[in-house]
Amino acid sequence: MANKTTAEKLATLQKGYTLEGATIELGAAIIDGELHKDAPVRLPLSMMNRHGLVAGATGTGKTVTLHMMAEQLSTAGVPVFLADIKGDLSGLATAATGSEKLTARTEGIGQAWQGRTFPVEFLALGGDGNGVPVRATVSSFGPILLSRIMELNDTQESSLQLVFYFADKNGLELIDLKDLRAVIQFLTSAEGKDQLEELGGLSKATAGVILRELVSLEAQGLEKFFGEPEFDTAELLRTAPDGRGVITCLELPTLQTKPMLFSTFLMWLLADLFEDLPEAGDLDKPKLVFFLDEAHLLFNDASKAFLEAITTTVRLIRSKGVGIFFVTQTPKDVPAEVLGQLANRVQHALRAFTPEDAKALKATVSTFPMSDYDLEETLTSAGIGEAVITVMNEKGAPTPVALTRLRAPESVMGPSDEALVRSTVAGSALLAKYGTAVDNHSAFEKLSGKAAAPTGPAAGGSVPGESVPGGPVQGGAVQDDVDAEARRIEEEILGRPSSRPAPSAETRRRTPAESPPAPRPGAGDSMAGDIGGMLGGALGGGLKSMARSIGTQLGRELLRGVFGTSSRRRRR
Repeated sequence: MANKTTAEKLATLQKGYTLEGATIELGAAIIDGELHKDAPVRLPLSMMNRHGLVAGATGTGKTVTLHMMAEQLSTAGVPVFLADIKGDLSGLATAATGSEKLTARTEGIGQAWQGRTFPVEFLALGGDGNGVPVRATVSSFGPILLSRIMELNDTQESSLQLVFYFADKNGLELIDLKDLRAVIQFLTSAEGKDQLEELGGLSKATAGVILRELVSLEAQGLEKFFGEPEFDTAELLRTAPDGRGVITCLELPTLQTKPMLFSTFLMWLLADLFEDLPEAGDLDKPKLVFFLDEAHLLFNDASKAFLEAITTTVRLIRSKGVGIFFVTQTPKDVPAEVLGQLANRVQHALRAFTPEDAKALKATVSTFPMSDYDLEETLTSAGIGEAVITVMNEKGAPTPVALTRLRAPESVMGPSDEALVRSTVAGSALLAKYGTAVDNHSAFEKLSGKAAAPTGPAAGGSVPGESVPGGPVQGGAVQDDVDAEARRIEEEILGRPSSRPAPSAETRRRTPAESPPAPRPGAGDSMAGDIGGMLGGALGGGLKSMARSIGTQLGRELLRGVFGTSSRRRRR
């Protein structure tokens, strides 16, 4: 390191960051204390789905870095998802104004700066903020993620998975928290005693713990998040009419009171995308880039199942064209299995005020390739807006480590005016789709015999009279569901055109009194089994057994993904 001249170090960096394809411009290299705008530091756009880490102590500029990267991704036509922890990323919707200080910085790194706005969509969890409300159904969220929010232990998590299994098996849709509570109460009642025994492993004491945790969630106001209309994660993949990627900014004004919900919700988004997106292979640019701020919240006190699911998602979602950047203070905040998947590193300054800080510093240095810098000294002396960078080049090899003065954002580094945010939300096409909560017919109504009360045009959902444990089935609606699922199995799983007709308008209008009777579900009889049986009839007797098996597996297992998540879109 001491044997190289400044010119040799400069040549190494220039060669290492000479790239052929489209890039994200990060800044200019600092070598031996001098800024060299003729040594630009870049990140290949095609390597953004190899994931990354933006780390550094509080106040060193991590949020500004992801702000700057999001702008360039949008300009390149790549949609971006940002979690707005501190409330200052809304500034992407407002053009920045120049100043002498800003001009001196941008000219020093060779940045042709001009203020501009970017296409931004504002979301809010359950309507907790100014953005378009984002909701998810309990069934879609799944037992693993829900256990994470309720901080259940492994035994309680396994029991909750059995409850979800029972609900899936018996056609009981878990839309909101009252639906889940109704199913658990049914299983622990005299009427549901036999069903509970069939499940095995679900004690009344454990059911009581889960019910108490549900009450706690409701007391925290989380019932607003669970419900319909459920947010379609495909909305995150949109581009603006001018071809720029839409930047989706999730407002989190009450993060400090609900940190677990925030981190778990982000993993639900990723899991849903993972299940829906097709394999894409190597792309010139990603389909979407996620920036997960406060990433340590994902991993604190996480269960083994949750950590395994995160690792699997991060490893495999790359091939679907999605890049994930974890934003946190030190690499130690991220488990080794996940950290090993993060090829792109932007490390802001670290502090070494305590022995624990010193250990974190040494651990951080050990994760970088050999370089011409004394990284312990460099990382403790780097200024605000400077970072040590190494990324994956177009050949899949790490670039040389470079201390970099980062580019300045071209939109406001702070919140936009609240009136602008409100007007942007009011003009959003998503507001009409997701703005009004609805209460469709689901497990609570089926088990209690009450009628649902849809409250908006988005109401659709289940048809009253679907199968319930111990209750009658109204066959017309169920038959339509069975036919639809049978067609889907033939077309998507067996790979052949379906011979089953679409439901007629007369069938859709049929009243419960006109519908033929259907059997009550028992231990070995469920809607999934009916699907397989009817599909077998469509294909012929020789395939009946196979079809029933496929239908059963589809209904009970395949609908749930790596986090135990499910989606009504995937079930149709």
